[in-house]
Amino acid sequence: MSALARWCYRHRLVVIATWVGLLLALAALSQAVGTTYDNSLTLPGTDSGSAQQLLQQGAPAQSGDDDQIVWHVRDGHVTDPRVEERISGMLTQVSRLPEVASVTGPYRPGGGVQVSRDGRTAFAAVTFTRAADNLDHADVNRVIDAAVAARGPGLDVELGGKAIAGAEETPASNASLIGVVAAAVVLLVAFGSVFAMALPIVTAVAGVGSGLLLMAPLSHVMSVNGIAPILGALIGLGVGVDYALFVVTRHRHGLQSGLSPERATVQALNTSGRAVLFAGATVCVALLGLLSVGLDFIDGLAVPAAITVVCTVLAAVTLLPALLGALGVRVLSRRQRRVLQAGGAAGAGNTEGLWARWSRVVPRFPAVLAALGLAVMLAVSAPVLHLRLGFADASNDPRSTHTYRAYEMVAEGFGPGFNGPLYLVAETRTAADRAALARLDRALGSLPGVAAVETVPARSTGTADPSGATEATGPAVVVTQVLPTTAPEDRATSDLIHRLRDTVVPQFTRGTTLDVHVGGLTATFVDFAAVTGDKLPWLLATIVGFGFLLLVLAFRSLLVPAVTAVLNLLSAAASFGVLTAFFQWGWGTDAFGMGAPSPIEGYLPELVLAVLFGLSMDYQVFLVSRMAEEWALTRDNARAVTAGVTHTARVVTAAALIMIAVFTAFVLTGQRSIAEFGVGLAAAVALDAFVLRTVLVPAVMYLCGRANWWLPSWLDRRLPHLAVEPPTQEPAAPAPGPALV
Repeated sequence: MSALARWCYRHRLVVIATWVGLLLALAALSQAVGTTYDNSLTLPGTDSGSAQQLLQQGAPAQSGDDDQIVWHVRDGHVTDPRVEERISGMLTQVSRLPEVASVTGPYRPGGGVQVSRDGRTAFAAVTFTRAADNLDHADVNRVIDAAVAARGPGLDVELGGKAIAGAEETPASNASLIGVVAAAVVLLVAFGSVFAMALPIVTAVAGVGSGLLLMAPLSHVMSVNGIAPILGALIGLGVGVDYALFVVTRHRHGLQSGLSPERATVQALNTSGRAVLFAGATVCVALLGLLSVGLDFIDGLAVPAAITVVCTVLAAVTLLPALLGALGVRVLSRRQRRVLQAGGAAGAGNTEGLWARWSRVVPRFPAVLAALGLAVMLAVSAPVLHLRLGFADASNDPRSTHTYRAYEMVAEGFGPGFNGPLYLVAETRTAADRAALARLDRALGSLPGVAAVETVPARSTGTADPSGATEATGPAVVVTQVLPTTAPEDRATSDLIHRLRDTVVPQFTRGTTLDVHVGGLTATFVDFAAVTGDKLPWLLATIVGFGFLLLVLAFRSLLVPAVTAVLNLLSAAASFGVLTAFFQWGWGTDAFGMGAPSPIEGYLPELVLAVLFGLSMDYQVFLVSRMAEEWALTRDNARAVTAGVTHTARVVTAAALIMIAVFTAFVLTGQRSIAEFGVGLAAAVALDAFVLRTVLVPAVMYLCGRANWWLPSWLDRRLPHLAVEPPTQEPAAPAPGPALV
């Protein structure tokens, strides 16, 4: 690291120009290749995945996204000639638009199921030629514009569905800007210097910008999820600012100790820079560990996020030293520079600061503080026992959106279950199969929890004869739409899906070759939550085990890694406890416009665990590495713990405040899944920094004494040595009269 830091410092103009050129080149490449994001939730090996695959093979026109156009008349009936003429013209226009496969409206034979009982609300099903995530927003907006144009006095028209929701998503640029501004305020207060404040911001923006620009070409190589840029910006800004903050803090400490700017930069990169590499590597490994889940949806989030973290680390160890060289001692405040120029120490010591005083309080009451800290974490974690994975339906969308208004219109006119239809996709091969399917369809109508049933005409997968007809001998795909009486996110709907799969369908297919699968978006989300829930314990064990091994190598200790593993589990439980109370119980959703109480998104635990593990490791590494450094010099555990808290607590809590501000800002995107991610991580970081690392860790380490640093000699000899933050080798003697450059 010393050689890299020295080279970047001495060739700062070349490094800065290279980064500017790199960002411009990536921007041009991104613009040239465009993006092909894919949010598909096809789950191989699941019942909904089999249904989707069967649709794609036997009825490809029906395998695209199904959305709705809903209209409501305030007076009269939707079948009144004036309304029917206006709406029919609009539906015909929509059916001719690009990417629209079909439009099925109520003004056709057998379309009465699409009209509410009071006759004032109706809907049409719009089937696109492709899945929602593969549709161009311009094509979806044409459908929206055509439908909205049919509005008139006393006639309301709205649209719902996944494709419509995708076209209405709010860009995350505003949230990113708010997060950056909040981070700048915290840095300005912490450093007291505009230049020092700007360095982490510029470094993080360069790293995150390069990572986000790489997502466009990456989307042509693998499936990249459409929310990957938002999550990449959220994670990248949080860790990027923090990584640069740690390096700048160490650099300023070196200047205040009297080192020249170059030697202070080299020292900062050789100590905190190594810790940044270690911390960034742990975040990336944790994110890439999500590939073991085996779902393209998760892969399309994990890989882009990991690439963004790599870019922020590269910026911290290359661009940041160059910027430090360009600013010299101007990273110090004016008062600090005056003291330094006069030949004094510009506040390098922290013996009388808030955290220095706190470090002397902890050894007086270690048992009490450890018990209090543990009680707080357990209390916050308690709601996790009631965690329910699932998904939030459109009733939780911002109230200004088409999707929210369409959902409410349909729920009021037909019942909430019409917003989440289930599709029984059957493949019939014989007359006995067709007879069994007919009996099944009749039985579905009287099944508790089912509001309505509609069968779509069969489509044969056999070959066509010369006249254009399809051979009757070929297997046929038949789609039966089942409308539940309950909302898509309701537990009763999930129970209905399980009852159909486990009891009802087997009852009618037994003894036949009839193949029936329960699919649709609601069923897919239920399967997704089940798949991720089953793999969560294994992922958690892998992450915790990997962290334990890394810390054993880094600190030559068994107790410190063991305590860290337990605390990381507590941090994760507390994060999900907050999510459960906030979103599932609805303790904060109304206040923040996040809709009604609903389950936690099924894919969230894996992502939060991966990022949280990395961030927790960051703080633990920065805290304990300073303790280990003091322990190596003095062999005094109490002094080592005091030094660790005194010298790192201020920067750790400042870094935590920055992350909390960045994560909380993303709640403003209006997307519930992103809001859940932001709230969960913000809560976890707050508890981690202000309870775990500044209360529990020092209290427990005081209680454990010299046992913190024990490692069996036979194991010590066999383990490779990993120096996270080696003792500073730069002399600390004051440099006479450094120039203020």
